[in-house]
Amino acid sequence: MSDPFSPVQSVDARGERCPMPLLLAKRALRDIPVGGALEVLSTDAGSERDFESFARLAGHQVSCERLPDDVLRLMIIKA
Repeated sequence: MSDPFSPVQSVDARGERCPMPLLLAKRALRDIPVGGALEVLSTDAGSERDFESFARLAGHQVSCERLPDDVLRLMIIKA
């Protein structure tokens, strides 16, 4: 498994509104190997909830960190 702090790919979804951050992440996950990490930066307030639900359904692991300027840094480990 990859180090979750070293993402294979990063998606900058800052300024995008629901459902775009999740859709952009789903598209990026297609190119990431199992165990690889995807970093998503989002300013959409619902992203944390959306990504946790998505991860639970898909079997991925997700963590969320709040950065300055109301930016969420979501790390997804692909199942």
